[in-house]
Amino acid sequence: MATSTGSFLNGRIDTAALPLAVGDVLVLVLLLSFGTARHNGVAYLTEQPVALALTLLPFLVGWLVAAPLVGAYSAGAAESAKAAIPLAIRSWVVADVIGIGLRVVLPFDATGGPLSLAIFFGVTLVVGVVGLGVWRWLYFKLR
Repeated sequence: MATSTGSFLNGRIDTAALPLAVGDVLVLVLLLSFGTARHNGVAYLTEQPVALALTLLPFLVGWLVAAPLVGAYSAGAAESAKAAIPLAIRSWVVADVIGIGLRVVLPFDATGGPLSLAIFFGVTLVVGVVGLGVWRWLYFKLR
């Protein structure tokens, strides 16, 4: 059974996509940190590193689960922006759902009621889609 799982992930992850993976994670950390600073002040980022990590963690876990499964780092993703951007967008949709879900079920949830949660989901979805899309477009333009 482990062999089939290993071969599935081998087909979904290409080492040529490593720069995309590093950039994706950096973009997500920067965007989520910016949003956190916007709501809590810039000093919060250095004065509350555990709280910041707990804010980032659900979305990064979501990304680490969704991106390989959707194919964000497959061989095709490393070839062109035309392939890479839609894969990142589809991955982020899944990752955002996972991230929001984790924030709801884990004890450090700070999303408020259903309306706040829906708005938060929408904002993180749009910001992530735009951020990942722009990053990947720039990557292929400048390499």
